[in-house]
Amino acid sequence: MVLDPARKALHTLPKHYQKLVMDRIESLLENPRPHGCKKLQGQEAFRVRQGPYRILYAIDDSALLVVVSNIKPRREAYR
Repeated sequence: MVLDPARKALHTLPKHYQKLVMDRIESLLENPRPHGCKKLQGQEAFRVRQGPYRILYAIDDSALLVVVSNIKPRREAYR
């Protein structure tokens, strides 16, 4: 599931990165904890890198659900 802030952020990315980010999001459906993902401190959320962007998401293991909350450039992702 992709929340509205993430959907809006996706549409503002350059076309090249839109496809790469969407491919990464789709891969999270098969493996929500891929190599390189990091758990965010003080939150029940994770982040995964895709080029200069960070995909922020939560995992609900009981419902087998991945919720993408936002997509941000690295410099803005952790504020």
